[in-house]
Amino acid sequence: MSAPPSLTTEAWSLQTPMAAALPRILAGIPDHGAMDLDSHTAVHGPLPPDHKRRRRVESPLIGRIERARLGGRGGAGFPTATKLRAVWSARPPARGRAIVVVNAAEGEPASLKDRTLCESLPHLVLDGGELAAQAVGADELIVCVCESASASIRAISAAIAERDRPGGARARVRLVAVPSHYVAGQESALVNHLNGGPAKPTFTPPMIFEQGVRRRPTLVNNAETLAHIALIARHGSDWFRQLGTPAQPGSALITLSGPVAHPGVYEIEHGASLPSLIEAAGGTTAGVRGALLGGYAGSWIGKELMHGLALSNEHLAAHGASLGAGVVLLLSEDACPVAETARVARWLASESTGQCGPCVNGLDALAHTVEEIASGMAASRATQRIARLSSLVRRRGACGHPDGAVNFILSAFETFAPDFQDHARHGRCEACVSAELPLPVRMRDTAAAHELARAS
Repeated sequence: MSAPPSLTTEAWSLQTPMAAALPRILAGIPDHGAMDLDSHTAVHGPLPPDHKRRRRVESPLIGRIERARLGGRGGAGFPTATKLRAVWSARPPARGRAIVVVNAAEGEPASLKDRTLCESLPHLVLDGGELAAQAVGADELIVCVCESASASIRAISAAIAERDRPGGARARVRLVAVPSHYVAGQESALVNHLNGGPAKPTFTPPMIFEQGVRRRPTLVNNAETLAHIALIARHGSDWFRQLGTPAQPGSALITLSGPVAHPGVYEIEHGASLPSLIEAAGGTTAGVRGALLGGYAGSWIGKELMHGLALSNEHLAAHGASLGAGVVLLLSEDACPVAETARVARWLASESTGQCGPCVNGLDALAHTVEEIASGMAASRATQRIARLSSLVRRRGACGHPDGAVNFILSAFETFAPDFQDHARHGRCEACVSAELPLPVRMRDTAAAHELARAS
């Protein structure tokens, strides 16, 4: 048998390359439980060979990811190759080898995509993590999951054990539980937690790619991002770009919820229409007022704009929206957008880590003002107060949490302006009693914690 081609070629070819069409990431996903290693290998083939190279020669995988134009799937969409290159370039021997962190904390209540990957396709995530570690010269891979995600903990633990054999994992792999708070999965908060501190965002510099976990150069990538890396490494950048748009190629996982027949996680190509996604989920089960795109740091789209909406950032930008964390949440006509905004605004204020004044005080004041409007008890200039508070909160503090909360509130005010005006004049409506938008119940999952302790 001839030796496999060098990784300097565009792709390490499998005997049966994956088709360019969907599904890609979700190919072969089991109906129940997690895909084991043998089944995973049957669907995707083995990992590309680990070719040794000179220490200061950049991995060809980084160039391949750059040509694929893969953006991060955690919400910000930052170019993945740029992050990889920054960590690879910032690893002088004195600081030790780099560390790769798989971010599957998923504090966004409306998102289930990373949890689905960990629960059902853990080996695809671990493949991407190991390939990223190889590309940046890391010798350690840390998988971070929410402490309440019992099924994720079980599946990742079992997958790590399956790979713990001769010729298996190439980097040391361990699993870490992350507190179930909204900002705990923020990059610097995650690193701070791994360094023994609280899961709170920290100010920079130093930058994480220079000094992260244990002051070593650290790459933090979302679980879905790494799953895409696992496929690009096998099939190449040209294959990846056969779907999607020129500006945003490839596919993405979307958590669709609200009044649809089959809510859940769907894989779409960038640029697919919102109606086609809803149709794939069996259609709507009630009238729809609008759609929240990107999660609770995202933006609302009114129902009048939904029909021709294309799901890619280049098209959504015209509406002040993006796919963000891969969330499409439909709000039914049975719900009150004002009451829902007040409820979520209060929750977002409660998720402040309490270390930055504009976040602690500003988000609380914003939530209080929205609550006053919802109840009809607001002062005459409440809308101007919302605008003033928003300007004081934005771009302040150690993370983007205040910006996301402000974006959510202002977008709701714009999209559902008549509803807010009516509540300001007349108070609560009949629909205020219902609650549709998902919010977590703050309850520590002790069973999950015990499972992780045993796995460690």
